[in-house]
Amino acid sequence: MKRIAVTDGMDEKAVSILQDAGFEVILKHYSKDELESGILADFDAVVIRSATKISKKVINSSSGRKGSLKLIGRAGVGIDNIDIKSATKSKIAVCNTPSSSTNAVVELTIGHLLTCARHIATGDRSLRNGEWQKKDLRGTELSGKRLGLIGFGRIAQGVAKVARTLGMTLHTYDPYLPPEIAADQHCTLHDDVEDIFRLCTHISIHCNLTNETHHLVNYDRLKMMPQIGTDGVKCGNHLVNCARGGIVNEKDVLLALEDGTLSSVALDVFEVEPVYDNPLIHHRNFHGTPHIGAATNEAQSRIGTEMAALIIDYFNGKKPKSILNSEVI
Repeated sequence: MKRIAVTDGMDEKAVSILQDAGFEVILKHYSKDELESGILADFDAVVIRSATKISKKVINSSSGRKGSLKLIGRAGVGIDNIDIKSATKSKIAVCNTPSSSTNAVVELTIGHLLTCARHIATGDRSLRNGEWQKKDLRGTELSGKRLGLIGFGRIAQGVAKVARTLGMTLHTYDPYLPPEIAADQHCTLHDDVEDIFRLCTHISIHCNLTNETHHLVNYDRLKMMPQIGTDGVKCGNHLVNCARGGIVNEKDVLLALEDGTLSSVALDVFEVEPVYDNPLIHHRNFHGTPHIGAATNEAQSRIGTEMAALIIDYFNGKKPKSILNSEVI
């Protein structure tokens, strides 16, 4: 019987699917020390979300002997918490579930964009403080504004579709994107990421965290943003990140809020999580969520079911459709 470690939780239906297929499923979160000590060597596969980090040390301690780890499944999209190079070297397959949470993250992103424009979070907080700030919370409309999308994968394309119906003009920077995909979405593709900052009053992040994108959003670039929409309305500058923490330089963002360069910032992801003492979260024009982009009942059901199917395929000798290092098969 193959043993599957599930370290960050899994939908009950998915657990049942695996158990009915003959797998033993162990639902338990392991500490960093436990992971680095080689505890995963007792499993054939591990399923993680963002809370578990599979580092080179974890991989080296979990492979290389009979019965050791053969598959790492990322229940979600982001893979920056997995050392894929080390996994490949150790002949461990890595796969994720890139499409299952798309709609959930699209909806959260749109929610944050609307909250930025209409002071929804600020208004709620002021009401709870016994204040009636009707005259102070005049917002602006998304219609007639440029939306810059940094990265144009599935989620960004979903955001683009909704934003276009709201009357926004779309711009993107994605050096890996075939131009025809942007054209099909009526989105202008730019060769230089700084074009997005120069043109757009609203920017949403949708790229992976890499050495190239770490602190891609910084103060110098934020200062380029225009403050005025294509409709001539002074709407301020707004930033949303529901992708990965670390792409946004949070110290620079706080400075931009304090001096008025940014009118609002919304983050679902942070460079250090969980967040408790980050000064950014106390700024009046910041609102955030605790990394809940994929946290809907529907998305978690889809993610779990897709991951169960990937695991079953792999151990039945089939190539998982979302494998990220196919050279190990």
